[in-house]
Amino acid sequence: MEQAFLDSAMQTEAVTELNTINDWLRWTTSQFAASGIFFGHGSDNPWDEAVQLIMPALSLPVDAPKELATSKLTTSEKETLVALIAARINERVPVAYLTNQAYFAGLPFYVDERVLVPRSPFAELINKKFDTWLDPEQEVTRILDMCTGSACIAIALAQAFENAEVDAVDISFDALEVADINISNYQLNHRVFPIQSDVFSGVPGQKYDLIVANPPYVDAEDMGDLPDEFHHEPELGLASGEDGLDVTRTLFNEAAEHLTDNGWLFVEVGNSMVHMEALYPGVPFEWIEFKHGGLGVFAINKQDLIAHLG
Repeated sequence: MEQAFLDSAMQTEAVTELNTINDWLRWTTSQFAASGIFFGHGSDNPWDEAVQLIMPALSLPVDAPKELATSKLTTSEKETLVALIAARINERVPVAYLTNQAYFAGLPFYVDERVLVPRSPFAELINKKFDTWLDPEQEVTRILDMCTGSACIAIALAQAFENAEVDAVDISFDALEVADINISNYQLNHRVFPIQSDVFSGVPGQKYDLIVANPPYVDAEDMGDLPDEFHHEPELGLASGEDGLDVTRTLFNEAAEHLTDNGWLFVEVGNSMVHMEALYPGVPFEWIEFKHGGLGVFAINKQDLIAHLG
């Protein structure tokens, strides 16, 4: 689709003629549908994208009562909305960065351009407490969230495993500042610990029952083809060398020494799964099928890791 812009005349017309929340939801949906923007940072269609922008921008929940949508907006509210909508269309800024809010595993998180917008399929596994792989008789007490970013995965893990401590590690000090905001917002400072670390460098000698990793995994070819929206995200959280596995190789080779005897490693590598299988032929990766979409996540236990590295 050819890229369309929201010019000043259209913005003025919107502020003048649109009055209710419903008016703005309808108009914004139409503008998003016609603009050629990319959906992939929390929604997959123009209506949901409009809801996720407009409602938080008005300090309202996305599931606010339908009756509220007939409420009229003030001129200043309309001017705020049209500026955000113009930034989404003209600058291709993801909605989450415009509202500083994104959801993961049903939980709201603060985000800005220091971290990726949460969108990992790990939410589905966390909500089920990894029940296909973890022994229900074994208590999970230590978890590592590798490449934590906003700490959304770490916090969701802490909510799911109420007796566990979670180390939330990232190489980026900027990302850890955002992580700290979210950890404090959820009052989990006593169980979720942000740690600066280049893969395992910041947690020497530590062992975990569960390691969950969402490292950068976009290969060089895909980086060159990414829609404009992704270029608002930190490249450090996306790019990982020619095959997308620069970080994952280190993670895979060192994970066994950081797992307890019955520990499991879960890693998201997205489209780079093809490179992973070519790089490690014969390794019994369990590629997970998700009910709610997503691909490129593998599970492997400590014993299989040791057998490969042995």
